Amino acid sequence: MNFRSLEEFWSFYVTQHSKPSTRRWHFVGTLSSILLLLYSLVFNLWFLFFVPLVGYGFAWYSHFFVEGNVPTSFGHPVWSFRCDCKMFGLMLTGQMDREIKRLGKRPILQGF
Repeated sequence: MNFRSLEEFWSFYVTQHSKPSTRRWHFVGTLSSILLLLYSLVFNLWFLFFVPLVGYGFAWYSHFFVEGNVPTSFGHPVWSFRCDCKMFGLMLTGQMDREIKRLGKRPILQGF
């Protein structure tokens, strides 16, 4: 798929993260990566190797086993990373559900 703008891609990105548990797995992966990055910079640079493994590991697990789709990072790695950061920020501030509604999509209710 070709996208003309980040905003256009963002709308697609949200549809690929329709289940709350998918978004939670992403949140855990992103938060873990941030903490691991900080640990690496302060204590041991060898841990930098694990930063993308942890972040993408949680995210890809959620796509294959929860959402049932292919991660957007396979086709659009840069935009996908930027949208993941945006989603993380919206979830951190409690605004992700509002963003889903703004885009005209209903969150799928399910347990974690």
